Amino acid sequence: MSTHEPELTHPVDLCAVDGRRLNPDAVGWSRTPLHRANLAGSWGRTKRWDYWAVLTDDLVVSLTYADVDYLGIVAVWWCELSSGRTGGRDVAVPAARGIELPDTPGTAPLRFRSPHLGVEVVDDPGGTTLTARWRERDGSVGRLDAHVALPDGHESVNVVIPWSQTRFQYTSKHQARPTTGTLRLGDDPRILGDEQAPAWGVLDVGRGRWPYRTRWNWGSGAGLADDGRVVGLQIGGKWTENTPATENGVIVDGRVGKLGEELAWDYDWDDPLAPWRVRSPDGALDLTLAPAHDRHDRTELGVLGTEVHQVFGTWSGRAPAPDGSTVTFDGLVGFAEESRSRW
Repeated sequence: MSTHEPELTHPVDLCAVDGRRLNPDAVGWSRTPLHRANLAGSWGRTKRWDYWAVLTDDLVVSLTYADVDYLGIVAVWWCELSSGRTGGRDVAVPAARGIELPDTPGTAPLRFRSPHLGVEVVDDPGGTTLTARWRERDGSVGRLDAHVALPDGHESVNVVIPWSQTRFQYTSKHQARPTTGTLRLGDDPRILGDEQAPAWGVLDVGRGRWPYRTRWNWGSGAGLADDGRVVGLQIGGKWTENTPATENGVIVDGRVGKLGEELAWDYDWDDPLAPWRVRSPDGALDLTLAPAHDRHDRTELGVLGTEVHQVFGTWSGRAPAPDGSTVTFDGLVGFAEESRSRW
C-alpha cells in the first residue's frame, strides 16, 4: 500500500480560528477520527451529516441524519434484495431546525422525533446503537434496533479533501464493522447478523463546505476473503480529482491500508444494473460489483437538484492488503453509487 498523503496522528481542528478557512495542519489522513469540525459562518455552503448502513446478503438498511444548512434530512430506508421490496420514511426539516451534529463526530447522541419517524444514534465504548421507529406508507410500523460494533483497534479512512481554503470536506469512512440487531416490518422480524449470515456496518461522516455543483462516486464492501480474512472496501472518485487526497483504502482484519491514487471507475449511468468495475492504475486493486438493486432518487427544486444511482450487490476481485499481500474474494456485500447535485 502506498500514498503520498501525510498521516496525521494527533487531534486537529478542521478550520482556522475563525471557522471559515481550512486549517492547513488538518490536511492529511488518519487511521482513527482525529478532526474537530469547528465550522462557522458561510451559511448555505456548510454540510454536516452522518450516514449509516447495515449490509447483509439480502437486506440493506440505511439511516441518514443531515444538516445541509437550509434543510435538515432524517431518513430510514430498507431494501430486500431478493424481492426488490423497499420501504422506510424520510422527513425534511426547513432550515434544519433541531438537527444538530457535534463538531467531533460520535461525541453526542443524535435524536429526532416527528409524528412519522423517530431516530436515535448513541455511541458507547464498544460501538454505536441505532434505533428507529417509523410508519410505512401503508400504515404499518417499522422498527430498527441494531448495534454496530467497533472492535478494539478497528481502523477507518479519515481524510480532508481540500478544493481551496474556503471549500473543503472532512470525511470519516468506516467499513466492515460487525453488526447485530433486528429490522421489524409490521409483524415480520428480520435478524441482522448471525453466524450463518453476518451483517456489516458502514458509517459515512461528512463535515465541510461544498461547491454548488458536485459529482461523486462512492463504493463500500464487506465480507470474508477466500483465505478467511475480513475485508472492508472503501473507494471513491470524481469529487477528489485534482486535489492532493483521495478517500480510498482497504481494511483487512481491522487494519487499514491507504491508497493515494485515483481509481478508474467503469460503469454505465444509463444502465446502472450492468456491472461496475473499479481499478487502481497498477492493477493491484481490481473490483467488479454485480448489482441486484438500483436505488434511483431524483429531486428537482428550481436551482437545487440531486440525482443518484446507488446500486447494491456483491463485489468480487482482488485488493492489496496493508501487509503487502493480496486478498481475493467473491461475494462481498456492498454498493456503489454516482451522485450529481446542485446544492
